[in-house]
Amino acid sequence: MRNPMFVFDEKMADLVLGYCRDRLALDPVPLDYGGYAASLPGSLREVIGGLISPEGNDADRVLELFSDHLATAVISADSPRYLSFIPAAPTKASLLFDMVVSSGSLHGTSWLEAAGAVAAENQVLTFLAELAGLPEGAGGCFVSGGSAANLSALMVGRDTASLRGSTTQHPRIACTDEAHSSVGKALHVLGIEPFLVPAVDHRLRGEVLEAALSSDQPGAADVVGVAATAGTTNAGLVDDLAGVGSVARRRGLWFHVDAAYGGGALLSPAARPLFDGIELVDSLVIDPHKWLFAPYDCAALIYRQPALAKAVHTQDAAYLDVIHVALPGSVEAGDRAAGDGTAGDDAPGGDGAETDTADEPWNPTDYAYHLSRRARGLPLWFSLAVYGTDAYRDAVETVLANARAAAALISVTPYLELVREPTLSIVLFRRKGWSRGDYEAWSARLLADQIAFVTPTSWEGEPTARFALLHPDTTVDIVREIIETMA
Repeated sequence: MRNPMFVFDEKMADLVLGYCRDRLALDPVPLDYGGYAASLPGSLREVIGGLISPEGNDADRVLELFSDHLATAVISADSPRYLSFIPAAPTKASLLFDMVVSSGSLHGTSWLEAAGAVAAENQVLTFLAELAGLPEGAGGCFVSGGSAANLSALMVGRDTASLRGSTTQHPRIACTDEAHSSVGKALHVLGIEPFLVPAVDHRLRGEVLEAALSSDQPGAADVVGVAATAGTTNAGLVDDLAGVGSVARRRGLWFHVDAAYGGGALLSPAARPLFDGIELVDSLVIDPHKWLFAPYDCAALIYRQPALAKAVHTQDAAYLDVIHVALPGSVEAGDRAAGDGTAGDDAPGGDGAETDTADEPWNPTDYAYHLSRRARGLPLWFSLAVYGTDAYRDAVETVLANARAAAALISVTPYLELVREPTLSIVLFRRKGWSRGDYEAWSARLLADQIAFVTPTSWEGEPTARFALLHPDTTVDIVREIIETMA
């Protein structure tokens, strides 16, 4: 008798697909309650207690428990009323195709195993590289998020320092204290120290970096790379990429840009000048699960010269040798990424010219610290192909306009104070006279009343309210409704 786990169950399929259909049809998507739910962690444990058992349970009972108790204890990041952290607003097409990826158990570890998935993902990576102005041949892979991307990119910057003339035994990466927390974690994992450069108005500037590197400050001579930010998480600020990139080029430093949140704004012609200099990067991260409307977990890691990353990240093992063997008749090539012009149209930067030569396969596992990986770029690929890039541009520009309108509304509200004009889509403001406790109590009330999910932050040592706009349906009317609760 076959194990029932591997036999198609039509009733279960209808049950789960019906739930997915109902969830996708919600308009607007409700917030729900997360950790503030009436069901506290202890009672949640009681609800699902004993559910994992030797004999199992009926699927309808398990799904009912999930729907009634667990799902409502997860705040919907795709709700237009989710304005905390960095929200998510995946398109309907991307959500549907994520189901295809899961139902087909589609992975994307190597060209040998997953050529179709890799080709589609590489098409998206090429599109993003072109948005940033990177040269033909730039490419990389999709990883789980900005943390994994920053770690992988900075590892390449460290391990290739000798190729740029560095002889230091104690490499450092220059950054400011405004860099994302994952940069510091990545440096800790890599066993290297940050070289902190003073921020000017919370931004890394080229002339300040140059002055710090030219000083007799301890560690200045050991700097092998610099990590800049294009869209800080707390305030949405963009570093002086042109200035920093010029210093990095002149000094032979690895230039990494964390555009995990802000990179989506490259689609906006109006916002594009903010990113001048991004074309100078050696490595770049953009998280489509943020401002490119893809499902979790999807981060694009792109290298100017992927061959450098491949030399660092390729894992050697007897059982893996086969994935690095050139496939006869393949039109996929890592060689093109290295700049020798031999790749076909499926490699990032390929020109579509098929050849009869056996090209080296493009293995996503060679461009980050991972090995096994799901084909997490496919939902974005499907959505871009279905809706077109103009629709993405329009969605980004709608969010930028809504952020400016929200800031304008706050500026004319007597009991509020706008901290600074938004650069991208994050709006910082204060309720005059409020303490940290006031903000926290207000935040809890907002969620309890299902008005919005807005958590406070700090700015220059003071408690501050923060709107992170990302969903195009987060209208000024929603913002007005929220700020009226602060009166």
